[in-house]
Amino acid sequence: MRLVFAGTPEVAVPALDALLASGRHEVAAVVTRPDAPAGRGRRLVASPVAQHAADEGIEILRPAHPRDPEFQERLRAIAPDCCPVVAYGALIPRSALDIPRLGWVNLHFSLLPAWRGAAPVQHALMAGDETTGASTFQIEEGLDSGPVFGVVTEDVRTRDTSGDLLTRLAFAGAGLLAATMDGIEDGTLQGVPQREEGVTLAPKLTVEDARLDWRAPALRVDRVVRGCSPAPGAWTIFRGERLKVRQLALAPTHTGLPPGAVVAGKNHVHVGTGSHAVELQWVQPQGKKPMAAADWARGVRPAPGELLGG
Repeated sequence: MRLVFAGTPEVAVPALDALLASGRHEVAAVVTRPDAPAGRGRRLVASPVAQHAADEGIEILRPAHPRDPEFQERLRAIAPDCCPVVAYGALIPRSALDIPRLGWVNLHFSLLPAWRGAAPVQHALMAGDETTGASTFQIEEGLDSGPVFGVVTEDVRTRDTSGDLLTRLAFAGAGLLAATMDGIEDGTLQGVPQREEGVTLAPKLTVEDARLDWRAPALRVDRVVRGCSPAPGAWTIFRGERLKVRQLALAPTHTGLPPGAVVAGKNHVHVGTGSHAVELQWVQPQGKKPMAAADWARGVRPAPGELLGG
């Protein structure tokens, strides 16, 4: 089939590679978000998908929004059979959905209808899901509600961060998306309507979502840290400034600490929660680079009874 691939971040690149390597489909162009400022100089930088497409000599379309008439005119001229999508980052309007004869097919990183929305992997980790996966489905005007073509499952490992899990799903999902394109082309694959029960939503995480509540049980604190890693990054307040918590471990042998209370030893830093303590492993003070928690504690010397959380 003749395809126009839509995607933006690094997590979309494995799927683009899988389609390019399939030998069955022609990727005539990619659609990606416009170049965005990055780094200290805030210079404009192309998205990972755009950079990869440039390396492959593929036409790159960067509309401010897919409703733009100039973009839709070019898409009609390219005349794709189907538009596969991975983490593009903008809603596709009906006027654009109708252009390819077989529509737009999204690779979504959850087992639909669970975790519809922008941050499915983060929400799955924060909810304590033991199994997740990826789904391909036909995009319609509802939020991730279209008929499902196929799924792959992935076990959630004990110490997974959202970055770890998303990386595995990106590669597993790449194969699923390529197989979905094959099945659609052959006519052997039909979308199955999503069941009405079991719908959960996964909106984009805000900075406030990533604030740690030390009154919560230790398992909940741990899940928020892992679910918010690498972005937006779990955080708390210490002496009036934000302290990011990059990594921690459960410390069930240390009990009796009030929520947020800090106890620093020579090589460890324990913090009380609503159940048992956790051990801080990596933190990032405001305006500084990540560091081992024990090194941070040696520098700030938490006083007896001093609390995290403000």
